[in-house]
Amino acid sequence: MSEKFDLLSTVEYGGCSAKIPAAILDSVLLNLPRITDANVLVDIDTHDDAGVYRINDELALIFTTDFFPPICSDPFEFGQIAATNSFSDVYAMGGEPFLALNLAMFPSSQIPLDAYKQILEGAADVAQKANAIIIGGHTIDDYPPKFGLAVIGRIKPDRVITNAGLKPGQKLILTKPIGTGVIVAGQRIGMVSESAYRAALDNMKVLNDKAALVMQQFGVTGATDVTGFGLLGHLAKMLKASGVGVSIDTTCISFLPEAYQLTDEGCIPGAAFRNLEFIENVLEAQDGVDYNTKMLMCDAQTSGGILMGVNPEHVNDALEALKKFGYLQSTVIGEVTNSNKLLLIR
Repeated sequence: MSEKFDLLSTVEYGGCSAKIPAAILDSVLLNLPRITDANVLVDIDTHDDAGVYRINDELALIFTTDFFPPICSDPFEFGQIAATNSFSDVYAMGGEPFLALNLAMFPSSQIPLDAYKQILEGAADVAQKANAIIIGGHTIDDYPPKFGLAVIGRIKPDRVITNAGLKPGQKLILTKPIGTGVIVAGQRIGMVSESAYRAALDNMKVLNDKAALVMQQFGVTGATDVTGFGLLGHLAKMLKASGVGVSIDTTCISFLPEAYQLTDEGCIPGAAFRNLEFIENVLEAQDGVDYNTKMLMCDAQTSGGILMGVNPEHVNDALEALKKFGYLQSTVIGEVTNSNKLLLIR
């Protein structure tokens, strides 16, 4: 029988909540040498989801990596969620992942090795669903454990979707509910129900593959996946990269079960406050915007949904397609404007 080990017991901040704060990361990246290769279609300049390199007129490679400490208790599910999250950067750019490497940090003398085996099995399970091949990897001894993938995806160079592609007048669609950081924090301190925790885990295991197909079908040019910087943090990066503003109707945001209640009871992870601090210079909130909703929009997500800008004439068809593919809580949350502000309205 497999040994049981609660991975969540090893961490204070798990999943994408463990990211370095966005403001600190920006300062580190600011003065790095810039790449001049003409075949580099996307690099760090816009802080996009992944890098993109053109091979020829028909093929570009999307290259990304993502790894983090445990976001859940079960090792197999941790492997599933970490792999789903890693593939998401490729999907957010409209691409198709096809190769991956395991990236693992595991304390072999402190946690049963069977837990590591289960993590790898969980990642392999998701890779199979994504039609991608894990062809190797690298492991070092480290505590707490961390896991993720380096992923290569493919796309036609003229079909790349970036976070710099938003255009005024487009509607913003979000494909998954938010609140994973709050839910996992609630699980750690015993404030959340088992059913709500299970809903959050299931949400994090949903691949964004079909959302990528919908974006290509309806000519989306600007998108990102929502992860460690929270919904508002990723929106702020998009508006800066695209040279636009956004207006968000906070009443249209979908939350995971019990996420709002937990926030109202004060279960707000530190990452949410760091994300709020990062966006304060561009954020404008109308009087009456609900505090709990605002903090949930700053909550660090792990394996979150796709946020995409869709031309108005395609919005209804795109929503119908997304829901047909199983993204049942896909909704329009706002629109792209000509301002340079992130406006929250009721």
